[in-house]
Amino acid sequence: MPVRAPRLVSGIMSHSRRAFLRWGAGGVALAALRPPWLRADAGNPFAGFGLIAAGKLAPRPSAAIAASSLSVGYETLDRQHFDPVRTYEHAAQLGVKWARCQTGWARTEKTRGQYDFGWLDEVVDGLLKIGIQPWFNLGYGNPLYMQEADATAVGWVPVFDGAAMEAWKNFTARAAEHFKGRVRHWEIWNEPNITSFWKPGKPDAAAYVKLVKETAPVIRERVPDAVIVGCALARMPLDYLRECLEAGIAEHVDRISYHPYREIPEKDYEADVLGVRGLLAQHKASHIRLWQGECGCPSQKGGAGALSKTDWNESRQAKWLLRRIVSDLRMEVDLTSYFLIVDLVGYRGSTNWKGLLRGESYTPKPAYFAYQNLCALFDADARKADLPIRIEGADDAVVMTASFVRGGEPLWLFWTPEDLTRDTPPRKVRVTPGEKLKAPALLDPLTGQSYRVAAFDALPLVDYPLIIANGTVFGQ
Repeated sequence: MPVRAPRLVSGIMSHSRRAFLRWGAGGVALAALRPPWLRADAGNPFAGFGLIAAGKLAPRPSAAIAASSLSVGYETLDRQHFDPVRTYEHAAQLGVKWARCQTGWARTEKTRGQYDFGWLDEVVDGLLKIGIQPWFNLGYGNPLYMQEADATAVGWVPVFDGAAMEAWKNFTARAAEHFKGRVRHWEIWNEPNITSFWKPGKPDAAAYVKLVKETAPVIRERVPDAVIVGCALARMPLDYLRECLEAGIAEHVDRISYHPYREIPEKDYEADVLGVRGLLAQHKASHIRLWQGECGCPSQKGGAGALSKTDWNESRQAKWLLRRIVSDLRMEVDLTSYFLIVDLVGYRGSTNWKGLLRGESYTPKPAYFAYQNLCALFDADARKADLPIRIEGADDAVVMTASFVRGGEPLWLFWTPEDLTRDTPPRKVRVTPGEKLKAPALLDPLTGQSYRVAAFDALPLVDYPLIIANGTVFGQ
C-alpha cells in the first residue's frame, strides 16, 4: 500500500498506515553522572546511530520540585502489605509530588467508637517530610458493622445497612478532623463498578452516588477547602460513569478518577479520555478535572493483580511506565499516579509485581529510574505546546509525537506504541523538528543518558518515548 509523503503536523492526525500524534512537555534538570542500572543493552543501546554520549540527566528530589502532576501509590497499607519506612529514602529522590494512600477503616476502628490513626499519621507525616503530598482513598468496610466481612473488609460497602452507614460517617468525620491541614484531597471508595469492591451487592451507580452524597458533606464540613474525588473507576466504563452523572455525582465531586489498566497504554486511551470529557460536558460538568488515580505494570509474569498474565520483565515495565505517564501528560490529565511504590509480597497469597522497588530488598527497578527521569523533566513548569515535527522512514510503524515548552525551550517526544512483549529493535528514521535547534540533543528517559545529535537523518525510533531538545535543557 503506498504511503503518502509525510508533512509537518501540529495536531492529532494519521495518514496511510502511519499515525502522527502530538503532545508537549518540558522540564529541565542539570546533567550529572549517577550509577547506571543494569539492563541487557545498557552498554550502548543505540550503536550505529552516530550518537555521541554527553552525560546523564540529574534526578531532582521531591522536596526540590515546587509542584507537578505526578503521583505514586502507597495503597494497601491498611492491610500492612509493606513497610512504608523502608520506602521513604527512595521516594524522597523519586521526584513525585503526590502519593495515594488508603485510609483503612478496619485498621483504624478495631473497637466500636475508638479510633487509632497512629499508623496513618506515620505514613502522612513520613511523606510530607520528604516533600510528597498524600491524598486519601477513603475506604473500605469494617467487620465490626458487617458480620459477613473478613478482618480487612476490603470491598464491603456500608450503604446496605443503616447502622453501618452511620458508623462509616462517624469514621469519616473523625478522619477529616484528624487530618485537616495535612490532607485536602479525598477520594471516596475504590473501583465501585466491579463486584470485588462492591460487596455484598452488585455494582450499582445510583447506590455509589448515594455513598458519595452522604460522605462528601461530612468531609467538607470539617475540611472546608477539601477537594472531593469521585468514581475511582476500574478501567474507563462510560456507561457506569453516565449513570453516576445522571444520579447527580457532579454536584458532590471536584474530580473524576479512573484506573486505565491495559497492556498497550495508548490503546483507545485518547478516545476514552475524550469520551469521559464529553459526558462531563453533556451534564454541564466540564469544570470537573480528570485524575488517573491508579495504573501500573508488573515486572514479571505471574503473581496477583491486573496484567499479571502477560510476559513482562523489568525493562518492559519501565517502558510501559514511560508510555503510561506520557500518555496522561499528552492528554493533559490533571494528575497521574503510578501503582505502586514497592512490590506487594503476600498479596492475595502471591506477589503483585508492579512496584518501583523490589518487594524483598526494597531496591529500585529500572522503572524507578525511568519515572525519576520523567519527574525531573515534567514538573508544573512544563507546558503542553503545539510544535510541529516530521518523521520519515518509519515504514508501516505507527509513530506518536508530542511537544512541550519549559523556560522558553521546546521539547519533542516521539515513539512507536508497539506491543512491549515483542522487544522491537530500534528503527532508523529522519526527524525534522519544527524549530531549528542551536545544540540539538537526544535524551533516553529509560536510562537518563543524553546524546549530542550531529544530524537528524538517522535517529532511533523505539517503543518508548525519546526526547529531542537543545543540549542546554539536559545540562550539556
